[in-house]
Amino acid sequence: MAKGRRAYPEGMFTVIATVIIVGVVVVAMSVGTVVARRKGYSGIGGDTVVRCKKGHLFTTIWVPGASLKAVRLGTSRLQHCPVGHHWALVTPVRDSELTDEDRRLAAEHHDVRVP
Repeated sequence: MAKGRRAYPEGMFTVIATVIIVGVVVVAMSVGTVVARRKGYSGIGGDTVVRCKKGHLFTTIWVPGASLKAVRLGTSRLQHCPVGHHWALVTPVRDSELTDEDRRLAAEHHDVRVP
């Protein structure tokens, strides 16, 4: 190759790096969803029943690795509780821990419809 000539057109490295990064993020989020569902959290990746620290149950959109309305803190999130109208740490609830009444109550209270 002649001196000063690039192997790729200008900007091609940036495009390739961006595609790789986006691919890795999508795979990581997908793996997180699959693992959570196998652990008994059926709503992960969509509408999920969560419990705030005061015990209130409500439904929220829970996507691993993504959150526009809450601060992610490991397996918990700091977000607004629409039942008690306060900010609290919330965590997903396993399906096996919910009664039919719990599911009904959680379905009656849904927070903002964004992840």
